[in-house]
Amino acid sequence: MFFVLTKEEQSIMTEQEVDFPSDIPQDELQSENSPINEDTVLVDVKGEVVNKGVYQVNSNARVNDVISKAGGFTAKADETQVNLAQRVQDEMVIFIPEKGEGTQQIMEGASSTGTDKIRINYATQEEVEKLSGIGPSKAAAIIEHREEHGFFQTADDLLEITGIGEKTVENIKEEIQVP
Repeated sequence: MFFVLTKEEQSIMTEQEVDFPSDIPQDELQSENSPINEDTVLVDVKGEVVNKGVYQVNSNARVNDVISKAGGFTAKADETQVNLAQRVQDEMVIFIPEKGEGTQQIMEGASSTGTDKIRINYATQEEVEKLSGIGPSKAAAIIEHREEHGFFQTADDLLEITGIGEKTVENIKEEIQVP
C-alpha cells in the first residue's frame, strides 16, 4: 500500500481580491453575524434608488446620507417628496417614489407603524394629541422638546418634559413606538 503526498498550492484571497457584485458597494456587504452596535442603525431603502436594500449607518445619519450609500436617486425619482434632512432611526423604511406617484404611500409609515402605534419621533401635533391624556399644550411641548433635543430613545425620555409625569408616560407607553 502506497500513499502519495503532493503539495498542492493553496490560494487564499484577501478581501481586496474578492470579486464582489458590482451593483453592491463592498463596504455595504454585511454578514448575518456582523456586529451592530448602539451607534448604528439598520435602514431599509426602497423605491427609486440605484441600490435598494438594507443599510447599516451611524445613528446620527440623515436620509440624504443613506440615499448616497444606496447609490443615489434613479432618473425617475421624485426627490421633492422626501425630507433629506430627516434623521434616520433603527428599522426605518425610506421609500423614494417615482415622479408622478402620490405622496400617500410615503406618508403611510412616516409617523405610524403597522401596529397602529404612533411613532413619537415623527408624529405630527395632531397625531400626538390622539394619545391618552395628551392635549394640545402637551403635544406642542413634546414636539418642541423633540425638535430642540433630538429623538426620544425611550418612553421615559418624555419625563424630561414639563407637565408630563410618570402616570402620563405609563398611559401612553402602549400607544407609542420609541425609536
